[in-house]
Amino acid sequence: MRINEHYTEIGNNYLFAEVARRVREYKENHPDKTVISLGIGDVTQPIVPAVIDAIHKATAEMADAKTLRGYAPYEGYDFLVNAILKNDFLDRGVQIDADEIFVSDGAKSDTGNIGDILAQDNQIAITDPAYPVYVDTNKMVGREIELLPCTPGNNFVPAFPEKVADVIYLCYPNNPTGTVLTKEQLKKWVDYAIEHQSLILFDAAYEAYVSQPDIPHSIYEIPGAKKVAIEFRSFSKTAGFTGMRAGYTIVPKELTTQTSKDETLSLNAMWRRRQSTKFNGTAYIVQRGAEAVYTPEGQKQIREVIGYYMENARIIQTGLEALGLTTYGGVNAPYIWVKTPGNLTSWEFFDLLLNKIQIVGTPGSGFGQAGEGFFRFTAFGNREDTIEAVRRIQTELNR
Repeated sequence: MRINEHYTEIGNNYLFAEVARRVREYKENHPDKTVISLGIGDVTQPIVPAVIDAIHKATAEMADAKTLRGYAPYEGYDFLVNAILKNDFLDRGVQIDADEIFVSDGAKSDTGNIGDILAQDNQIAITDPAYPVYVDTNKMVGREIELLPCTPGNNFVPAFPEKVADVIYLCYPNNPTGTVLTKEQLKKWVDYAIEHQSLILFDAAYEAYVSQPDIPHSIYEIPGAKKVAIEFRSFSKTAGFTGMRAGYTIVPKELTTQTSKDETLSLNAMWRRRQSTKFNGTAYIVQRGAEAVYTPEGQKQIREVIGYYMENARIIQTGLEALGLTTYGGVNAPYIWVKTPGNLTSWEFFDLLLNKIQIVGTPGSGFGQAGEGFFRFTAFGNREDTIEAVRRIQTELNR
């Protein structure tokens, strides 16, 4: 028996697992301390009533043989696919077809699994810092990766790769920096991909937090993008589904590739084949809940929750800036990216906050080389904890 030795290249611990380990050890050694987390991007506010009502109704259906549902369709139930199509695309003037939508158990799974339909020898370009899944899943199969630094020096707008990229990962609004690309800036990447026959993997998990008019919610707002881009969406942060698991991926039928024998293949058909082989569909109960996100009541209630989190972002950002710290993000995304004080490394700042004032954030270096010297705070805490966390930080750093 032999193993895939590329796994030795990714380190023993996933970033958030390492953060959780350190926090767990601290709590075990200091049971009298109250730890507040502004670290992992998990939600704290309840799932909204419109969604809960739909889940309860669907649960009751599963108790009746006449309405029982078994395996879900690999692509998702029509009722959810059509709700997504209308509300997220057609109503925004973006033309997408229903059979280009694939419902899944979340954007994390799909951004990792999409590599199944890509050749191992593709040249990969990934913005740095980045959500760790992009880098780790490509390292797992030994692909060559070029990192594209996103720093204050380039206003967090990545330059084109030095080597022509076969596959490009873009996440906007960005996790972890909270920064965005305008339509004009994103168009340059679409044009690059068209020119070089590259594939863009566009993670739009945080599009619901976009507040400024020139910031695209979807890459398909850019002309030509359907020829070169796959888009990933999530209900996790939009509707609080982190514990229920639902998302979807758009694979346009216009996306094609050539085999070594010059055969033309559809990526849409390839992804459909992959999902039917390795995925048994998202639970009916969860999909009914996701459908309710798009009802008038669901939309109103979800906008209120998003507003709650974005007010947390404002509280964190203004509180840190009052200390003289430099921050980014927090306007079109629920993340605040802060320059660590006093030339502390990312993990040194993590240890200071945890050990001195029992606050948890995420070290920027865990997201890539360009994240060293930065730190990510999330706005997904409850209001009281967020205010208290900012108070503790201000007290400690004002000493």
